[in-house]
Amino acid sequence: MKKLYFFVVSTLLCAIASAQAPANYYSSADGLTGYALKTQLKEIINSTNDGLSPEYTHNNQGDNLDGLYSISDRDIYYENDNTILDIYSENPTGTDPYTYDYGSDECGNYNSESDCYNKEHIIPQSAVNDGSPMIHDAHHVVPTDGRVNGFRSNYPFGVVDDSQLVSQSGISNPTMNGSKLGGNLNSGYSAGYTGTVFEPIDEFKGDVARMYFYFVTRYEDQVDNWSAYAMFDGTNDKAIADPFLNILLTWHQNDPVSQKEIDRNNAIFNYQNNRNPFVDNPQYVTDIWVSDPDIEAPTDPTNLVASNPTDNSIDLDWTASTDNVAVASYDVYIDGVFAYNTGNTNTSTTVTGLLADTNYCFTLKAKDTSGNESGFSNQDCETTTDNGSSGGDIDLFFSEYIEGSSNNKVLEIANFTGASVSLSIYTLKLSTNGNASWGSPYTFPSSSTIANEDVFVVANGAAAVCTSEYDDLNNAITSFNGNDAIGLFKNDVLIDIIGDFNSSANYAQNTTLVRKSTIDRPTTTFNINEWDNYASNNCDDLGSHTQTLSIVDATIKTISFYPNPVKSHLNISLKSDLETKIEIYDILGKLVFNKTISASATLDVQSLKAGIYIVKISQENSSISKRLIKN
Repeated sequence: MKKLYFFVVSTLLCAIASAQAPANYYSSADGLTGYALKTQLKEIINSTNDGLSPEYTHNNQGDNLDGLYSISDRDIYYENDNTILDIYSENPTGTDPYTYDYGSDECGNYNSESDCYNKEHIIPQSAVNDGSPMIHDAHHVVPTDGRVNGFRSNYPFGVVDDSQLVSQSGISNPTMNGSKLGGNLNSGYSAGYTGTVFEPIDEFKGDVARMYFYFVTRYEDQVDNWSAYAMFDGTNDKAIADPFLNILLTWHQNDPVSQKEIDRNNAIFNYQNNRNPFVDNPQYVTDIWVSDPDIEAPTDPTNLVASNPTDNSIDLDWTASTDNVAVASYDVYIDGVFAYNTGNTNTSTTVTGLLADTNYCFTLKAKDTSGNESGFSNQDCETTTDNGSSGGDIDLFFSEYIEGSSNNKVLEIANFTGASVSLSIYTLKLSTNGNASWGSPYTFPSSSTIANEDVFVVANGAAAVCTSEYDDLNNAITSFNGNDAIGLFKNDVLIDIIGDFNSSANYAQNTTLVRKSTIDRPTTTFNINEWDNYASNNCDDLGSHTQTLSIVDATIKTISFYPNPVKSHLNISLKSDLETKIEIYDILGKLVFNKTISASATLDVQSLKAGIYIVKISQENSSISKRLIKN
């Protein structure tokens, strides 16, 4: 699994660590909306003394960006290897195809992708007539691969139609990290333009959008004097042409401000004395460019089909909704309960983290760029398979807990379900000092997964032990002490817990807990006997977890039953001759069926009423539970 580093502090960043927006920096814009707000923001960030208090003026540094990049554009977020962070080559979920060292790999001549890096003007120099300070403004000039920079040329940004990719020698399309050049898709939120566009990967689309919003605000008085550029509409107020405004608004919403952008904004403020208001206050985008509220909901999604079941996943496909502005994403509901948002306009998704041999019913709602929501789609149901990769209540669980000195607070979650699991439907919550309620949820980074027999590590941003093992940093969920409960939730239902909920008694203070290797599933009741105790700040086992099951534990995972849903007779398939107890409970927890078998058998369940039941299967001291639907 790719390690992500969002808050790691290094000597390189000490100079900018305190460079947040000064007090009252935006106070003169308070209460304003629409283009009046945009004009006021221009006065805050321009190079003119506008009589503001406080007054900060943009200080043009000329062609001296190289020194800034040594601070503002280093990779301390993904590989954490201090190489140049290039939005056209960074792979946020895997190994980068290539990397560049600051200074030594700067272009120069280039022939192919990965030769060297140079300066990419997100708003092309030709669009501003090579004017200064625009072409030296660090807020939109970033270091990128020279060949990809040349490939992008001065094309506008948009959504590429994969059937219209542009071919060019010396470079693949898409590029090595997935950026691409081609005809604009001209449908959905990117409708209205048919020319060639360049599309960065999803990780950096919001960054590009906020650079554009900054640029047309900072240079509001000059936009209408520049050469024709497809993304500009020739006005000073709205400035961005409708097709591209829809694209940038959608990217801004779907890719929120990252720690990388915050750090870069701070570094540039130290360098040229002005800030990007849309990084500091993302709401300004809506306040300015969506001043007339969009209250029209998208049409309902149609033709939803659930298919291709595995033990842990089901594919969904549907016909797209339409909207007066643009559809932005879809909400997925499982058995009538919200599960997750797709985060994009694709008309397919794979639902993961499901139980084996279980029937699920799905519906969808569409959401537009203003947050308006459609009605439900049609419902379609599908049953997961049972090929032995997962069983019953086998799921993700906490595998390590570090409550060490100072900010050394770390949580580890393990996956021994038999398949890779998406973290999109999982959250963590904290209950402090015996509080009878859970705090706000921590959500895992977008698109995060845990491979089978792998772990995911969340640590405090100031933790200083075993930092190479961290997958994410979050101070809120790791603000626990030895008397605070931490919960692992799936679809907002508690499945595993560390500590005693609604109790302020210390259970693990200044200590490290590692889940015993015999534990194979989560539990909603904390039992300290499931954990091995180690000294404070001990992280020898962090980043991996060992599971050693007994023969019974391993065998019970192979038990399956079918059909599900069932009408009259339920088949139980055993892979051993161990005595096996079959118990069926109704939705209220009442035992309605009980039988012991030692070989595969067929059970008569005709007497059960239609509804949902829980089947508990036990062998010796091990058991699994699965959901059964009776028609």
